[in-house]
Amino acid sequence: MTGGTPARSMARSPFVLIVGVVLTWFIAAFLVWPNVNVLIATFFPDGNFSGRAAEKLLSSQRAMKALGNSFLLAVALSVTVNLVGIFIVLVTHYFRIRGSRILFLGYASTFIYGGIVLAAGYKFIYGDKGIVTSLLVKVFPAMDPGWFSGFFAVLVVMTFATTTNHMLFVANALKGIDYQTVEAAKNLGASTWTILRRIVLPMLKPTLFAVTILSFLTGLGALSAPQVLGGRDFQTITPMILTFTNSPTSRDLAALLAVILGVATILMLAVMSRLEKGGTYFSVSKVSSALQKQDVTNPAANIAVHAVAYLLFAVYTLPVVLIVLYSFADGAAIQTGHLTPGSLTLDNYVRVLTQQSGLRPFVVSVVYSALAAVIAVGGLLFVARLLQKYKNWVANVFEYLLHIPWILPSALLALGLIISYDHPNPLVGGAVLTGTTVILLIAFVTVKIPFTLRMLKASFASVNSSLEEAAAIMGAKTLYVFRRILLPLVLPAAAAIAALNFNSLLDDYDTAIFLAHPLVQPLGLVIKANTDGAEGVQGVANTFVYTVLLMIITGVTMYLVYGRTRRQGSTKKGPGGIPPAAPVAGTAHAGVPTSGEDTAQPAVTVR
Repeated sequence: MTGGTPARSMARSPFVLIVGVVLTWFIAAFLVWPNVNVLIATFFPDGNFSGRAAEKLLSSQRAMKALGNSFLLAVALSVTVNLVGIFIVLVTHYFRIRGSRILFLGYASTFIYGGIVLAAGYKFIYGDKGIVTSLLVKVFPAMDPGWFSGFFAVLVVMTFATTTNHMLFVANALKGIDYQTVEAAKNLGASTWTILRRIVLPMLKPTLFAVTILSFLTGLGALSAPQVLGGRDFQTITPMILTFTNSPTSRDLAALLAVILGVATILMLAVMSRLEKGGTYFSVSKVSSALQKQDVTNPAANIAVHAVAYLLFAVYTLPVVLIVLYSFADGAAIQTGHLTPGSLTLDNYVRVLTQQSGLRPFVVSVVYSALAAVIAVGGLLFVARLLQKYKNWVANVFEYLLHIPWILPSALLALGLIISYDHPNPLVGGAVLTGTTVILLIAFVTVKIPFTLRMLKASFASVNSSLEEAAAIMGAKTLYVFRRILLPLVLPAAAAIAALNFNSLLDDYDTAIFLAHPLVQPLGLVIKANTDGAEGVQGVANTFVYTVLLMIITGVTMYLVYGRTRRQGSTKKGPGGIPPAAPVAGTAHAGVPTSGEDTAQPAVTVR
């Protein structure tokens, strides 16, 4: 019996046809039509081509300024994130630095909190009424309390938030460098700086290209950080899209801004992919050896590196420490910024966990995140198997279409859903989805499809095909083989993917702000409202508690997914033992090509 028999058996299965029909409907209804509808609403509002939206954009000084701010932030972020990210990777993985393990824990704090939570945390600490700012004003009365706002504040917060990509991707690539190459250069008299500049960093170029794209796109589509910290002087495209979306007369302008954002994203991916293919980055050693940490031989440079490393450690860890401490503080301590042992209490946790007003947004987020994670993984299990098994143009078309959420920004996807389903639409049985609780769930599932699909395909690809062939020879049906053989093997990886999806959606703000039901507000929106002072001191205290609870959930998830599976991965290399951070064939998170590497990543970027 040939290896193609199981595939032909699957092709004859009625279940495959059902999956194909459902998948075609889902792609058409929630991936293709909403985005096409945005283009129609922008350029063909009355059935005929119109440049009115472009005219309105060019005449709007506010919109043009926001457009310029987005590109300014994207370019600046690409530089600052690489500078900080490469440095923290080198001091924790390449150079021999005292206390590097402690430094790593501090730099990795962004693994467990990010998005609107991180932006809110920085505002509560460094904002005009923040804890640190209040103390500084007492010491320096002439100091401007609003010093931490505008472009500077947004750039700082997003720089430290998005170095997680370097801790995941660049650190993993650094471990793959052959130490024999470094040793050979040292034997030839090359200095530490020369080896780093001429050997180590060039070998990291593919991964650096990838994280640069991620940083650029993160800055381009920034939402929560500019909204929380940008103030009136620094707003970007996505907040403008949100503002214009809320007004029916300005939706064409919101659609045009979203289209510009989408085009810029696609062009950036294309340009960086082209640049990435222009070089060869690998070691030619036949027998590779593990990289060993290097000493900083120059005494002055060694002191400087240690000083900068621990300064950054303080910047990374101070928000986490203060958030945890002030989550136990009473209202007076939070208002004055003066924390004493007598001001510590459990009242904040009791209020959040027992009162409906405090617990409700947390429960809403948990329900939304759990449903979206389960639906995304469960719905794509069989789809991923079909796409992994079949190698034809139909499968390729389906796969490319399912990656649309990686290519287009979330604001464009959300706006497309709003415009497409604010009236009865035959694609969804004539229902109106805009303004309902269902549309946010659909969006959550949609944005998690590309990552889920890539990781599930990788899991199925690692299954020994002889198991399926043996079952087919013995007469097992397609569904039986899938249920009794394939599914148990990939289930641990599927559970890990679902956990990561759940984790990343808990504090989602970028999608929820467009689509959430007014009476069913998830956690991200409540945290944003609290940063604006909507609930006073009690709201601030609640946000501290929410942040600590989210960090605990995220930390447990990261341990279960990365910690345990990494230890298993050294001895067990199967779908259930592959660490999600291990490279697999495909494209990286957010659709960024990384020379055949695909790495799981928790959603910690601040938009």
